[in-house]
Amino acid sequence: MRRILIAGIALLGTMLGSAAHAAPPPEFGNDWDDPRVAAPPIPKPPGRSCTVRIVDNQFKSFDPFEGTFAPPAGCAGPWAKVVLTMHAAVKGRQFDRLGHLAIGGVTVFKTSTPQPSPEGIRWTVEKDITAYSPILGAPQPVMMRLDNVVDETYTGILDVQVDLTFWPGAPPEGGPDDVLTPGVALPRNTERLLAEVYVTGSGGGCEEFWYITAPPSSGYSCPADNGPYREVQILVDGQVAGIAAPFPHIYTGGWSNPFLWYVIPAPRAFDVAPVVYDLSPFVGRLTDGRPHEITVSVVGVPAGQPGWEAPVNLLAWRDPGSAQVTGDLLASSLSPLRNEVEVSTVDGWTQVAVEGGRKFSAVGYVQSSRGRLTYVVGRELANTSRHRWQAGENPDALKAGWTDTSTVVVAGRSPSVTRHAARYTLDGVVSVSAENRLTTTMTATDAATHSSVGSSRPTHWTLDDTYTGEATWTLGVPRPDRHGVGFSRERYQLRGTTGCYDRTIATVNGFVTNDTNAC
Repeated sequence: MRRILIAGIALLGTMLGSAAHAAPPPEFGNDWDDPRVAAPPIPKPPGRSCTVRIVDNQFKSFDPFEGTFAPPAGCAGPWAKVVLTMHAAVKGRQFDRLGHLAIGGVTVFKTSTPQPSPEGIRWTVEKDITAYSPILGAPQPVMMRLDNVVDETYTGILDVQVDLTFWPGAPPEGGPDDVLTPGVALPRNTERLLAEVYVTGSGGGCEEFWYITAPPSSGYSCPADNGPYREVQILVDGQVAGIAAPFPHIYTGGWSNPFLWYVIPAPRAFDVAPVVYDLSPFVGRLTDGRPHEITVSVVGVPAGQPGWEAPVNLLAWRDPGSAQVTGDLLASSLSPLRNEVEVSTVDGWTQVAVEGGRKFSAVGYVQSSRGRLTYVVGRELANTSRHRWQAGENPDALKAGWTDTSTVVVAGRSPSVTRHAARYTLDGVVSVSAENRLTTTMTATDAATHSSVGSSRPTHWTLDDTYTGEATWTLGVPRPDRHGVGFSRERYQLRGTTGCYDRTIATVNGFVTNDTNAC
């Protein structure tokens, strides 16, 4: 579940000032504003900090960067906050690329890159990685992949630096005691367990755009026997232990139109968030000192079809009063998959209509030094989709929505209830005119409602991150003759017990025309 704090809003005045252009150009040229997102900045504690650079590399091949990390001598732990900052630059011509950063084998960051202007762009991404502090107290190997192709045509070299900044102080309440990778035995006194899966459909094939796949009978160019329904399952020793809806990522070349994303990317493009599962009902079976098999399966992918990445982390909380926690899984239930796919043709339009979903629940307990803790986990997924196209897949339109609702109840000495309801939507269309002008129109939303009551202070928040845009350019001609035009807008609204944040960024033809905060 997403941990979000709203702070540092006063700092936005400096960020937003003089950021907008009053008179954008009539069309895209050889340069445009650097990419940016409307999400809030990471709040930083006051006082001294120490920064360690862990990546400094030019990515121009499929060779990963390999280095080492050592904790900063001047800021010995524990830490109140640890923030990862990636600075990057690229110019020339290049596709979007998917990046993956691991420290000590643990995935701490996943990202995709913007496509550059001929003159070059720079961008910065921040991520709060305080939860990974357990692996940062000792030297660790560092590995970053950002596979890239540089040749006479694709000239963009990705120049990347990644820093970790540490603020000494008392660690935040409730952070994990251990961060592990699958195949490592859990500490025997583990009493709570979460799994993170940095899952993405990627690689350039149809599974990168899994949400538009269609049954072969429809004649669509991206076939999938069971249509576009996808479900990410996590399994413990071969048994399903959780389900989730994958986020419908759009990378910065997506929907046939890089002009749409040059300045403002789609939600989550620069900071690919993991899917999170609560595996606590299974903990009693995992504290025997032996490694257990934790695997991921993506339901709906055609047999033999590649294109999904799913690195896994395990976040564990220990019982300090026990040498070993015992317990058991009492029950688990996975409902039959509902995946109703209807293909029809009316008035020259082919349509694939989908109604899908599934439910999962698990109940388990652990016997800890604080008594018996019973975990009840429930998750419900739903997907509706209407994919329509005409001859030649022109126009090609999709209107789809996904909901992913989870509830975790902890019964015992300190009972709690946490509910997280996520909602994702895509509403887009691509068309090509008789003059070979391609137009893409898109609205994409990443929304959620979260509440938690129990042993700690009650919290609740709501998120709505919505991107809208339209861009047009001429196909099959040199760059100077494309005459790209377009506008885009992102509004990021976050409200709750931690405050109010409401920022809007708007662009026309590659230049920011509005960047304001309404709170």
